[in-house]
Amino acid sequence: MTDVLILGGTGWLGSRIADQWLTRGAKVTCLARGGRPAPDGARLIAADRTAPDAYAAVAGREWDEIVDLSSDAAAVASAVVALASTTRHWTFVSTVSVYADDDVAGADESAPVVAPLAEGEESDYPHEKAAAEASVRAALGHRAAIVRPGLIAGPEDPSDRFGYWVARFALAEDAAVLVPPTEGRGAAVIDVDDLADFVVAIGDARWTGVVNAVGDPHPLGAVLAEAREVAGHTGAVVEASDEWLQAHGVTYWAGPRSLPLWLPPGRTGMWSRSHVAYTILGGRLRPLRMTLERTLEAERRAGLERARRSGLTRAEELALLADLG
Repeated sequence: MTDVLILGGTGWLGSRIADQWLTRGAKVTCLARGGRPAPDGARLIAADRTAPDAYAAVAGREWDEIVDLSSDAAAVASAVVALASTTRHWTFVSTVSVYADDDVAGADESAPVVAPLAEGEESDYPHEKAAAEASVRAALGHRAAIVRPGLIAGPEDPSDRFGYWVARFALAEDAAVLVPPTEGRGAAVIDVDDLADFVVAIGDARWTGVVNAVGDPHPLGAVLAEAREVAGHTGAVVEASDEWLQAHGVTYWAGPRSLPLWLPPGRTGMWSRSHVAYTILGGRLRPLRMTLERTLEAERRAGLERARRSGLTRAEELALLADLG
């Protein structure tokens, strides 16, 4: 039986990776803070990864596979010190945000990543993930796989980005919806379950190397049109310019008072990175419409008018539409 340790395993992506391993008949242990349960069939070990003895309960034994999803470079570094010598294979789930530039369409895994920070510089998500990658490579070498996902989408997405559009079109029904400029903009998403399946497949095969796990690039207008159709929206779609939206306090990409997936002009590389290696390795990409349909079902269950981590509230949107005239 394959013995798998997931450093995490109780969150959105981690729990799906655990489920996929369990489906393959593996014995799965999740080491996490303990605020959420492990998936049915998995063992949960509650541990604080910042503590000196964080890995005491799982060190000193052999693992067939370790999966780490952390965005804390120090936690990853301490994990590889404690566990690298006793695992056959390690998969680190990183991000395409580690790349230094996002203005080149079709860039592959050979593109440069962000440079290490100078002393005194404040770290951020890309630098934390890049430093974590470096720790894994240094300790594991030919026993490590590094997966760099792009925008992950699907039911129960805790970031609330992708689901915003299909939920908003469904909520609006026959009323107007505010959208950002779509000319020259795009989006690429990978379904969370396709990503989980891929992470497990390469771990099972003990594949080593670096691979982008990203979806097909789509024009943003096409993504919004598909979301609108899935939601059955019949109202007006009102587009505002970058300048107007920014002047009215609307932000790009994610977070409160944002229009999710909206990017500044010229950020083409952010939604068009190469997935040639991913597809060669057998990674699947289900149709965008299927992910939208699955997401809408989950959004309806959660409540279309619920508070969200990303996007405009409906009240904010209506006020902006009124100002836009």
